[in-house]
Amino acid sequence: MSWLEDRVAGVLAGAAVGDALGGATEGWTPEQIEERHGGRVTGIVGPFLPDWRTARPIAPYHKGDGHVTDDTLMTHALIEVYATHHTHLDAYHMASDLVPLMLGERRWVPELEDEALILQRVFLAEKHLVAKLHYGHVDPREAGVGNIVNCGATMYMAPVGLVNAGDPAGAYAEAIDLAGAHQVSYGREAAGVFAAAVAAALVPGTTAERAVDEARRLAHDGTRAAIDAVLEAVAAFQAAGGLAAHDERELNRVLRAAVSPYDTVGETYRQPAMDARLPSRTKSIEELPVALGLVVAHDGDARGAILDAVNYGRDADSIATMAGAICGALAGRDAIPGAWVQDVTTASKLDLDTVIASMTASVRAITADDARRARQRTEALNAMLEESA
Repeated sequence: MSWLEDRVAGVLAGAAVGDALGGATEGWTPEQIEERHGGRVTGIVGPFLPDWRTARPIAPYHKGDGHVTDDTLMTHALIEVYATHHTHLDAYHMASDLVPLMLGERRWVPELEDEALILQRVFLAEKHLVAKLHYGHVDPREAGVGNIVNCGATMYMAPVGLVNAGDPAGAYAEAIDLAGAHQVSYGREAAGVFAAAVAAALVPGTTAERAVDEARRLAHDGTRAAIDAVLEAVAAFQAAGGLAAHDERELNRVLRAAVSPYDTVGETYRQPAMDARLPSRTKSIEELPVALGLVVAHDGDARGAILDAVNYGRDADSIATMAGAICGALAGRDAIPGAWVQDVTTASKLDLDTVIASMTASVRAITADDARRARQRTEALNAMLEESA
């Protein structure tokens, strides 16, 4: 396996494993998670509610048992769009390619244990894509306006980081363009910063702290403030002895306290406040800053970062998806526990190797074209400078 394919595999395996493990604890508090599972979760676990087929608020989704969720379904759909075009994407590709995949092609949906449309699985904020682009024929660059602000666009932006490997600013710009069709305000901003973090983590020899800082530099408004608050809290945590000196629950408590002032959902996750998820220049989604904090606190260790995300609760699957993707970008496929990858791909009927091969081919083609255009640009600049001398 080449270095590039190994890093692609790390990102996609990390994202899928984080998604599957976190899906089992999504929406619950750390205390509820420990009560249900007899302590902190240390791997793949079964559904939170045994009667998941009819229980509210879970039904009809089979969360747990290694099943990936909509985070992975949307990630892999975006990979299909890259495979079709082998070029950088923009908001118009969301309308011309991604929405038809959501609306017109049945595939295995692990949580439904059946073949279904992606549209039938995603949350209302993702159905917004179909409503605005397919039925409303809205300009794709503006379709995200009016949606509730959440992490829906962020959760599947890892492929954008991959095709912009080593170019965080390029990843940020492409994700911001794409996400304009889906999200607005700090929901759109987080998509750009997450893609930038993946791109930065792919630089050979980089560290978790450096990759996160590269992404942080590109962030704006409440997203930047929330990331700063989380990283300051992590630095204080580490100065006080770090993971070795604290109860294993303490890091999550520190992260939640740091991000809380910027989070619009509120403490009761399943009962958001009246003003939750509205556009704002001072707020941030919770998931991204927490994921970045976990990556730094665990120094890129995927197992530790993913498990802390799983035990964080709330939107655990998306936090773990982001943390797993960044850790996989830093260290490759071997960074993701092999037993988890095997169990998740089996339980989810997921042909991850084929997805990895497809994404690798897209990255090779797109980055080769980028290199060609960079050479042409350099030649043009040199010629201009010579003429001006």
